[in-house]
Amino acid sequence: MTVVVEKPERPEKPEGPEKTQAPQPAAPVVPVRRVSRSMVVAGILVVWLVLFAVLRGKHTLALAAADLTDLHRWFNDVNDSIGANRNSNPLFLYFFNEIRLVIDNLVTFIQGLISQPPDGRPVPQIGWLGVVGIAGYVSWAVGNWRVALLAVAGFTFLGLQGLWQQSMDTLALTVSAVFVALLFAIPLGVWAGLSDRFNRIVTPFLDFMQTMPTFVYLAPLTLFFLIGPASATIATLIYAAPPAIRITAHAIRSVPATTVEAADSLGATRRQALLKVLLPMSKRTVVMGVNQTIMAALAMVTIAALIDAPGLGKTVVTALQSLDVGTAFNAGLAIVVMAIVLDRVTTAASGREEAARRSGSRFLTWRRPLLGAGAAVTAVLVYLSHTYIWAAEFPGEGGIGRSVARAADTATTWAQDNLSGLTNAFRDAITNGLLNPFQSLLTDSPWWLVGAALIGLGVVLGGPRAGLTAAVCVGLLLGTGVWSDSMTTLASTVVATVLVMVLGLGFGVWMGRSMRVDRILRPTLDAAQVMPPFVYLVPFLALFGATRFTAIVAALVYAAPVAIKIIADGVRNVPQTTVEAATSAGCNTWQIITKVQLPMARSALTLATNQGLIYVLSMVVVGGLVGAGALGYDVVAGFSQGQLYGKGLAAGLAIVLLGVMFDRITQAAARRAGA
Repeated sequence: MTVVVEKPERPEKPEGPEKTQAPQPAAPVVPVRRVSRSMVVAGILVVWLVLFAVLRGKHTLALAAADLTDLHRWFNDVNDSIGANRNSNPLFLYFFNEIRLVIDNLVTFIQGLISQPPDGRPVPQIGWLGVVGIAGYVSWAVGNWRVALLAVAGFTFLGLQGLWQQSMDTLALTVSAVFVALLFAIPLGVWAGLSDRFNRIVTPFLDFMQTMPTFVYLAPLTLFFLIGPASATIATLIYAAPPAIRITAHAIRSVPATTVEAADSLGATRRQALLKVLLPMSKRTVVMGVNQTIMAALAMVTIAALIDAPGLGKTVVTALQSLDVGTAFNAGLAIVVMAIVLDRVTTAASGREEAARRSGSRFLTWRRPLLGAGAAVTAVLVYLSHTYIWAAEFPGEGGIGRSVARAADTATTWAQDNLSGLTNAFRDAITNGLLNPFQSLLTDSPWWLVGAALIGLGVVLGGPRAGLTAAVCVGLLLGTGVWSDSMTTLASTVVATVLVMVLGLGFGVWMGRSMRVDRILRPTLDAAQVMPPFVYLVPFLALFGATRFTAIVAALVYAAPVAIKIIADGVRNVPQTTVEAATSAGCNTWQIITKVQLPMARSALTLATNQGLIYVLSMVVVGGLVGAGALGYDVVAGFSQGQLYGKGLAAGLAIVLLGVMFDRITQAAARRAGA
């Protein structure tokens, strides 16, 4: 079939001369103003505040301290069922119980060597003199004579404090956990360094393990391994393994590809390339990973006192619960001394060969004979400590420790008598002006309103994926049955993080703009990161008493060093030419900081916020020991009161969800800021 299309007739042109039509003026271009993320965030907060004023107190899901949900009761039933069938269930008989037995035997063996008398002996196999000798010799062998003197002085000081056995119990648990952790972590790290596929698989698990606060490991492990040193050691090695895996993988990947290709061209097998090229060239970085593992293990061992781990942590926990500041300070000081010694020894070990080459000392030629003589002296000290009581039991009764405790108590009394006005005013200003209003906004708003706000903020700041993560975490938080306590912990965490960022901006910008300030402050910040979280609670307990504000201030001091260093590095990495251009354009110092350096370092600022949040969260929940309440209290109560075990387990899960939500949103925001 043919379709005929008729053409429209053209209008006839008017007769006469043609007229040129004047050009029509172009329509004005209306600029499209993009809505910034900050404006959207402000809009979400305004809507939240308006709805909060209307709906305050409705659908808050508040739960009393002694009340339980069906999930909590189910957790209690599972715990009771496992306890009743532990010795008959094949999974426990041939798997969990066997693991617990192996770890128990390892811990018992090391304790029998240095801390606890084995059967048939009144003292350990190696007494204090032998331990001090071994510490000095090992420090000298892997480091240098200065580190050896530090190790000898540090271990001797532990005995003078009257905490020799507690310190050796802590050391025994740390050594056990680090040994098992490295047994798995180094091979896994090598595998991740050699295989891109395995690295992609293991990285999310490592991120998850490092995101979780230390408290969270304890409750589920007691379910399978009971309360005691075995659970404490397993929790410690799980917490301490990720740094070694990650840093070992990074070390293997950092070996120049040309070096590996040269080994391949010479006919080296993969095994030979690994043993002769990759591992030797990455040894220094791997030792740094060992250092981080030891520091993480020591921090975790002290917190594991909540599940009956022996050692210094148990002394600190008991003293904190009875508000005995002097005893807590003495034990906390011992933890710091041990941390410094272990940190310095492993740090010196990572750079010993390079430092020796640079020094060119004539004693290097005598090093091997001197090490042989030192080994002989150490063997004599070990024999004496094994044979004689005077060399096995530390002499004295800890007079220095009692003096330290009395000084701490005196300082506490003086601070409470003379500084209470200042400290109370500061505490009340932050509590009433910032913490209480924000906590009320979170806990008194309807749960669905808070959830919608968190999801919206996740989408705006981190993108759709972060919003989806926030939605999943909010849904699971509802399921835990501790929504109100989660919001209380969230309020304390956000307030502490804001204070961390204020402190981080002030000192970070100062350090980033002045190398002299950086050289002065950075060693102090490095030392502050060595100390386990427990230690931070003690001085602030003396200043502010057992309140939630104590946990916030301790979290501020605990998290500030990492935020300050990240911000300082971000400010310093701003190109100097850009700063000089701004200076030549007439900008003053304030304008250069606010208009140039901070905007160009916004990815570092977001990363600092991410790390600050994670550090603060882990410290705020530890503050449950000193009156912080909320999720931290729920976890602690779950260990001490059997009927609240299920609620404590749910609280631990809620802490994980908060940590994952914080981490994913802030990491996504950091990536978007750096894009």
